[in-house]
Amino acid sequence: MKTCFFMGHRDAPYQVEACLRERVVQAITQDGVTDFVVGLYGNFDRMAAQAVRMAKKQYPFVTLTLLRPYHPAQRPVPLPAGFDDSLYPPGLERVPPRLAIVRANRYRLEKADVLLLYSCHPGNTASFLELARRRAQTGALVVENLAEKRGGA
Repeated sequence: MKTCFFMGHRDAPYQVEACLRERVVQAITQDGVTDFVVGLYGNFDRMAAQAVRMAKKQYPFVTLTLLRPYHPAQRPVPLPAGFDDSLYPPGLERVPPRLAIVRANRYRLEKADVLLLYSCHPGNTASFLELARRRAQTGALVVENLAEKRGGA
C-alpha cells in the first residue's frame, strides 16, 4: 500500500483544484497510491480532500485519512463525510499545541511515498518542500509542487 500526503498553503487559489483532481488520479493509476492523507487546515487541504472524494467514485478501493494534529479528546473533530479514518501521530501528545501541525506534517512526510503540495512563498510548507526534495533524491519519495506546475501563485 502506497500513501500520498497533501500539504499546502491555506490560501492556495481555487484554480489548483483541477490540477489536484488530475494528479490524484495519476497517483492512483501510475504511482500505485491507495491511501491519501490530508488535514483540515485551509483551502489546499479542502481541495485535496475533495479531489480524493471525487476519485473514490471511480476507484472505490482508495482510502482518505484525516491527519489530526491535536489529540481527539482535547479538540474533537467529527470525521468529515468521505473520510475513511483518522490518524493522530504517536508522540504528539507531548508537543506544544503551537507546534502540533508542523510535527504532524513531519510525521506524515516521513511515512509518505508521494507528496503533493502547493508551495509558492516562504513558510513551513516551503521548508517541508526542501526536506522532501532531499528525501526524493534517495528515491524514497515522489514530490510534486503544484505551484510550479501551474506557474506560481
